Amino acid sequence: MAQQNDDSFRVIDRRLFTTEGDLREDVREQIEQEKKTGEKEAVEARPEPKAGAAPPQPAAAPERAEQPKRLPAFEMLIDLIARNAVALLGGITDPRTGQPMMDLEGAREVVDMLDALREKTRGNLAAEEEQLLLDVIGSLKMSYLEMSKAAAAAAAGRERGRGKI
Repeated sequence: MAQQNDDSFRVIDRRLFTTEGDLREDVREQIEQEKKTGEKEAVEARPEPKAGAAPPQPAAAPERAEQPKRLPAFEMLIDLIARNAVALLGGITDPRTGQPMMDLEGAREVVDMLDALREKTRGNLAAEEEQLLLDVIGSLKMSYLEMSKAAAAAAAGRERGRGKI
């Protein structure tokens, strides 16, 4: 019987967390090993105090990074994206029909984009920008929920109306 050689490629799971959200055991062990190695190297690198010398002073804590500054361009970006979501939620009427234009799926995608923007900018926004983004996302999610319920009720009403004929 011929033995197969599976050396073509190898899959290595490099994820830090399990599907339950816990830190994987091998990652935990690696972190602990790195901590021990780092502490050992720090002790070895520390110079021996000279006789009669003053005790070493603890290192000064690193200065805290500056708070991000508020940028009007970022706020305008949030406004632009939010206006698109509002338009897709029926905030703009079709000039030809006079009916509100509604695309709930598109609106959901725009709100998801704002959520992604919030995740990717976390820690890099001024407090006002973070609050603005949270307020806009919350408001749009509530509007989306209300419009979805109204659309579902309208669809159910049309279905009942068809059943009576």
